[in-house]
Amino acid sequence: MGIKIITENRKGRFNYEILETFEAGIVLTGTEVKSLRAGKGNINDSYAIVQKGELTLLNANIAVYVFGNLNNHDPTRTRVLLVHRHEIRRLIGITREKGLALIPLKAYWKDGKVKLEIGVGRGKKLYDKRETIKEREWNREKGRLLKDL
Repeated sequence: MGIKIITENRKGRFNYEILETFEAGIVLTGTEVKSLRAGKGNINDSYAIVQKGELTLLNANIAVYVFGNLNNHDPTRTRVLLVHRHEIRRLIGITREKGLALIPLKAYWKDGKVKLEIGVGRGKKLYDKRETIKEREWNREKGRLLKDL
């Protein structure tokens, strides 16, 4: 079974310089899983933190399941991420370093389970963002020129 992307945080790679990435599982309720199967997830403004010895995801929006009943979930609830204990210890050390944050980059299905790709990133300055835009536009232009040859 392959990997199918549910949602991607494209602004995450633009606003942050990603130093390393890792994969984490996510604890979900039944209606959240059904909503994600319908493609109703959004991780654009979300972030992860280590609190009480576990990794948690904040501000991720999984829309309310349309056919759910009174037991439907809260769309922006705090969700626990599943990673190994040694990874949590390493992340505690990383996040204590000044200017580093844990940013979810994409959510995807892997072997019937929802996985989250988390990036350890440092915020970009305005001039770094401008440089990224210039580089992206130059690569597009270069592709057009090479295509014409």
